[in-house]
Amino acid sequence: MTRARKHVAAMAPYALADLGGTDGRPAPSLAQNESFRPPCPGTFEAVVAAMADAALYPDPDWTELRSMIATRHGVEPDSILCGSGSLELIGCLARAFAGPNRAALAPAHAYPYFRSAAQASEARFDTAPESDRTASADALLEAVRPDTGCVFLANPGNPTGTRIPAAEVRRLRRGLREDILLVVDEAYGEFADHLDAPVFDMAAAGNTVILRTFSKAYGLAGCRVGWGTFPKGIAVEVRKVLNPGNVSAISQAAARAALRDDAYMRETCALVAARRDQAARKLAMLGIRCHSSFANFLLLDLETQERARSAETRLRSGGAVLRAQGAAALPHCLRMTIGPERELDNAVCLLETWIGESMP
Repeated sequence: MTRARKHVAAMAPYALADLGGTDGRPAPSLAQNESFRPPCPGTFEAVVAAMADAALYPDPDWTELRSMIATRHGVEPDSILCGSGSLELIGCLARAFAGPNRAALAPAHAYPYFRSAAQASEARFDTAPESDRTASADALLEAVRPDTGCVFLANPGNPTGTRIPAAEVRRLRRGLREDILLVVDEAYGEFADHLDAPVFDMAAAGNTVILRTFSKAYGLAGCRVGWGTFPKGIAVEVRKVLNPGNVSAISQAAARAALRDDAYMRETCALVAARRDQAARKLAMLGIRCHSSFANFLLLDLETQERARSAETRLRSGGAVLRAQGAAALPHCLRMTIGPERELDNAVCLLETWIGESMP
């Protein structure tokens, strides 16, 4: 039988969320960081209209979509690349700029796909310590090695939900060598935009890429539309490994419609923040620590891996699925999406019951 290349055979598969309940059937999920609201009303009409041209290939340059993104964020249209979710762009950046002689570096509890993308490119994956589950510019700079080629930073972080200020992101860039590519993944950026100035201009300065997605705040996870702003030389190389026609015409239409209704997206972010903070207060009353989150989820610290497994089992038995975080080197934690109110309340109640059952 034909065998995979050695480095691929040695890789562990990317850890997908286990969405099954105790009976093996899908259970209500608070594991995927999906939006609890549907996309804005305009997306439905846009998708139906786009079906009229479904026999045609999509625009491979995402012309109208990136023009709208550029106007919305004050960047140049030519600096924008779109992907099948920001995940595709992360994978292509690793393929183009990491490898056997160019290691990748990320915070210790970073988005696990950073590791998968690096390993698929035959790159060593290094990590830097975090401070209270928050990325540290100083720690990342200290962890740079002579062969470091890429630094991946999710801000806000996933699964931690924490963030560092824009000034720290800029300080990190200034401290890195010019030959190191900094990739800032802002998949949850819309939930924190009100706190700080944007950093999109860093891409124009060179050797920095800023990524975003329509999956979270815009509620279009099923459409798979991500984008980023790239320095010209970086964009040229990434296009070589990016799939042509990667974002369907229907998905492009949905994303354009979502951009037209900025108020709806902002309302989603506000509703998420209110529901998230309320859930955090309830969990704190139960004695469960939640790290400060600037995203649409909470990271629950259950203190030990055994307690996290016990809580996860109890939650599943009651029809609530949270995401275990062993892949992010946090085996004592569970991540809880800020989902529909009924499902969120059920999860909190189940945790309260679990605590009562666990008490001697």
